[in-house]
Amino acid sequence: MSQHIVEIVHREEFSSAHRLVSASLTDEENRALYGPCYSLHGHNYAVEVTVRGPVRAETGMVMDLNRLMALMQEHIVSEVDHKYLNDDVPYLEGVITTAENLAIAFWRRLHPHIAAFEPCLLHRIRVYESRLNFADYHGPTAG
Repeated sequence: MSQHIVEIVHREEFSSAHRLVSASLTDEENRALYGPCYSLHGHNYAVEVTVRGPVRAETGMVMDLNRLMALMQEHIVSEVDHKYLNDDVPYLEGVITTAENLAIAFWRRLHPHIAAFEPCLLHRIRVYESRLNFADYHGPTAG
């Protein structure tokens, strides 16, 4: 009998403030590059975590979605909800808080906890900055 590989997804939402600013650019360069996002503003974000793996015969699940929800709450949402991302979140210190960089940072926060549920794997982090804009991260690549 073949093993079925399935992707499961859990979504959480949070609200945070931030501003896009690069320490390597002048104020004028930052303003020109980031436009209105150079000023302090906020978003109602959503983050989706996709875990991929075999459906276990003994449980019928890749991973318990309630456990995935709890891990996301503990290691992502509780740390960023109603926070100023540039100053209030230690692991984002010095990070330009684009959706792309948030996806990478959230991967780093969550990956060790998902790895404990081997053989399932963290497959994707998707960060919605708005209803229309999002960034996907699929983990580090070889090379």
